[in-house]
Amino acid sequence: MDALFTATSAVSTTGLITTNTPTALTFWGELVVLGLIQMGGLGYMTLGSFVVLAGHHKLNAVRKGVAQAAFALPDGFDARMFVRNVVVFTLVVEAIGAALLFPAFWHAGVAERAAAGEIGASFGGAMHVAWQSVFHAVSALCTAGFSLFPDSLESYAGDVWVNAVVSALAILGAIGFIVLTDFFRGATKPHYRVTLTSKIILCVTAWFILGGAALLFLGDPSIGGLPAEERLMVAFFQSMTAATTVGFNTYPIGALSLASVLLMYLLMIVGASPSGTGGGLKSTSVSVVFAMVRSTLKGRHRITFLGKRIPDRRLFAAFASLAMYVSTLLVGCYLLLLTETRAGGAAGDAGWSFEDLIFEAASALGTVGLSRGLTGDLSELGKLIIILLMFAGRVGPMSLGLALFARGGTPAGDGDSEEDVAL
Repeated sequence: MDALFTATSAVSTTGLITTNTPTALTFWGELVVLGLIQMGGLGYMTLGSFVVLAGHHKLNAVRKGVAQAAFALPDGFDARMFVRNVVVFTLVVEAIGAALLFPAFWHAGVAERAAAGEIGASFGGAMHVAWQSVFHAVSALCTAGFSLFPDSLESYAGDVWVNAVVSALAILGAIGFIVLTDFFRGATKPHYRVTLTSKIILCVTAWFILGGAALLFLGDPSIGGLPAEERLMVAFFQSMTAATTVGFNTYPIGALSLASVLLMYLLMIVGASPSGTGGGLKSTSVSVVFAMVRSTLKGRHRITFLGKRIPDRRLFAAFASLAMYVSTLLVGCYLLLLTETRAGGAAGDAGWSFEDLIFEAASALGTVGLSRGLTGDLSELGKLIIILLMFAGRVGPMSLGLALFARGGTPAGDGDSEEDVAL
């Protein structure tokens, strides 16, 4: 069960663990986890298409169409070039991230060895730090949250360099390859206009991360007791880690107040962006739903966002995604509360409060990986429920629903009768 849980968590880039990764796994086990994280972060469509392209074959019309839908690419994006750019960008950024993390991890490792009376530097020590740097760079860009440190990144809560590098990697992975490709084309092609998708992603991501950081900074009493500079970094990092679904933490999640936990719920549910490595409902879907609500309240028949009209097919898809996501989350929460209450006699007796179990379910479905400390103590049924939620979160509740329940047939035509429904 622990092996299945870890494998699912890695390939879904979630980061929830039932055993402590650095102590429970050998180097081989860590290498397997890293490979699963990389495959999960890139995605099955990217890997499959890249293998075809690497063999000097072209993507046929069917594969291009599937890739266009799987990546949620806007009109005008070349799926073939997009796949190649994704793989190259991922490998280059991970290498840069590992190189940037190495000095900080090396300095911390030397300090630990010096305190233990050991030699400060050695070839074996350098290789160990290099492995830590590569592992955390890949885990950050793929928004996986797996760490080789027992306390995630809590030891680096006051380290500006580590906070900045990990945050940059996580945000790059979370905003998605659509934005990165879009801005690259804008920088290299004159008179190129950035797509509405990229504008929405950047706007919503910035608002949620900065807004969440401000609320944690001002409203959480435990974070408020930290020194000013560290308090700001901790507030920003916890908001960033939930919004990007990267799952690292520099502060104990169990120490947050209930108001902050509710805020983290919201950030985890919204999640990252399409064609990125993160999970969640997606920033664009939330934006479209918000635009629908705003236009309805204003009595408008045209749904617009940032001055642009949103196509009807995107409106229907966003609402269906919201309904499927919320339904899956509610079912998962109900089952988890049911099994874990029975396992412990009572949630209070087992030390598992209502908010802790709901947090676990939201973190699993959002492929976030944050926990309030109960993952390893779940019952076997509880672990299985979390496995299914992580799987559903990575595949996507909407895609899972289509695969399970969609049936072939003729779409509704103009001959269908229409009748009003009171709302």
